[in-house]
Amino acid sequence: QVQLVESGGGLVQPGGSLRLSCAASGFTFSNYVMSWYRQAPGKERELVATITRAAVNTNYADSVKGRFTISRDNVKNTVYLQMNSLKPEDTAVYYCNAANRVDIRLNYWGQGTQVTVDS
Repeated sequence: QVQLVESGGGLVQPGGSLRLSCAASGFTFSNYVMSWYRQAPGKERELVATITRAAVNTNYADSVKGRFTISRDNVKNTVYLQMNSLKPEDTAVYYCNAANRVDIRLNYWGQGTQVTVDS
């Protein structure tokens, strides 16, 4: 069955770094655009970063540009989010998403991983 399993979240001080990973299985990973979303308490889920199937293009929310980097390994079926210079406002549950641009019904989510930025 389809699985997206996030890991790497935790508690970090402001200015620190974390690297999130999302391991995919049960579908052809290289056929999917991969994204990271986040949802803070009381707020709507927002798109953080997206990477195309062959990692040719990436896009970022303005709030994370220059601090976060999305990457993928189509051999390991894993997408990463390197987060540097973390701020308290980055505190949220981070979710991995896989989207098939040909068949929009094929859209999968992970269970989320908590990132807390606090001194």
